Amino acid sequence: MMCNFLAAGPSIAMLDITMDFFPGAHPGKNPRLFGTAVAKVAYFFTTTALLQGIGNFIWVPIANKYGRRPTYVFSYVIYFATAIWLSFEHSYGGFLAGRILMGFGAGAAETVAPITIADIFFLHERGAVMAFYSSFLAVGVALGLIISGLITIHNHWRVIFQVAAALIGLVLLVAIFAFPETAYTRTSPLTPPSSEDDDNNSSPAPSSSSEKGPATTTTTTTTTTKPPSSDAEQQQQPLPIPHKRPYLSTLRLFPRGGALTTEPLALLVLRPLGLITLPPVLWAALVEASTIGFLVAMTSNVELAFSETYGFRSHQVGLCFVAAVVGSLLGIPAGGRLGDWVADGGTARAGGVRDPEHLNFAIVSGTNICLVYVIDAYRPVAGEITLAVMGFKSLFGFLLSFYTNTWVAEAGYLNAYGTMAAISAAVLLCWIPLYVWGKKIRHVTWQWKVVSYIHWSDDREVGE
Repeated sequence: MMCNFLAAGPSIAMLDITMDFFPGAHPGKNPRLFGTAVAKVAYFFTTTALLQGIGNFIWVPIANKYGRRPTYVFSYVIYFATAIWLSFEHSYGGFLAGRILMGFGAGAAETVAPITIADIFFLHERGAVMAFYSSFLAVGVALGLIISGLITIHNHWRVIFQVAAALIGLVLLVAIFAFPETAYTRTSPLTPPSSEDDDNNSSPAPSSSSEKGPATTTTTTTTTTKPPSSDAEQQQQPLPIPHKRPYLSTLRLFPRGGALTTEPLALLVLRPLGLITLPPVLWAALVEASTIGFLVAMTSNVELAFSETYGFRSHQVGLCFVAAVVGSLLGIPAGGRLGDWVADGGTARAGGVRDPEHLNFAIVSGTNICLVYVIDAYRPVAGEITLAVMGFKSLFGFLLSFYTNTWVAEAGYLNAYGTMAAISAAVLLCWIPLYVWGKKIRHVTWQWKVVSYIHWSDDREVGE
């Protein structure tokens, strides 16, 4: 939630920020200069949104290679430091640089959080937990706008950053002292590669998960063909449970064994570029872009629109986003428990085989279900999957922000926002072909030569 608090929150004071950095710009006295100044101030928010996505091309490979804990701690140190810095920065160039660096630090948690959820929770629990994640991402934006607006009633707009710095500092302390590493390094592979995999030196194609659904499920299948063994009973014996680590040892920033995978950082950086060409991943990215991307574009000029149309002050505009908080919270059961319930039913009907497509029928909460779907489909590279989706979303939102004001001015709010809604609906409806043919699409596209380099190593397998 906090990673999005300052992304759009201060934009609620766009008028005050514009006149603070450009004293001669006034909507009544000098509207031409004011329009130019607003366009420049908008960079404070669009560049932050861009770096929240692009910065993860650094953070996610680090999280996959060296652990989630150092990524959270270092990113929030940057986030906290820039929040303090921007509380006192008065030059336009310095403030823009601070906002860019803030986006770099704030974006890590947005993308690493789904990896952490996938580390901790079982397959049949993931939908409900991811619903909370997706909901609170939206709540973070809305609360940032609401609280920022209330702060501006009796305080200068810079107090927004001071209040946020205190909250971010609290989250940083929690990350340092109460957030252990969630990536687990196994001493032996859970799924031995087949002879075919050894010959091809590549990972198996993504397929149905071998994890069971609820307790009523009795049939289990595996994703790879195990070689014949004379002592099958010994292979089925569970690995010994390791001893619980003492609290002080959990405070280590980096794992004891060093890197979590032998894959080079360059491959971890480049893999999302190949993953985005896979149809399920591209669809998930389009869902995120067409919903959250349009939302970011609309909030970038919301104060100007409501001030011009209704004469609202900053805090009154902020209170309009109470509806977003209520809607996001109501979406938790629709996109969480409902999705898990639908997927559990599909698993039972399939004889215990859980296909990621079982989730798509519960596309009530699109941004949550689509992300859970592609993570389940390509679980060993959950980090790169999330990066591909969120990075595309940030790029789309950044590019859209350049054209939103012009679009609205030429077409009007009704036509522009109506077109955005139609585009979002068309993208969401693509769940139908993926629900029907998604499994076949995943298997066929996995064999494309152009994406052969994204196949993962055995040490990325997690037993799903």
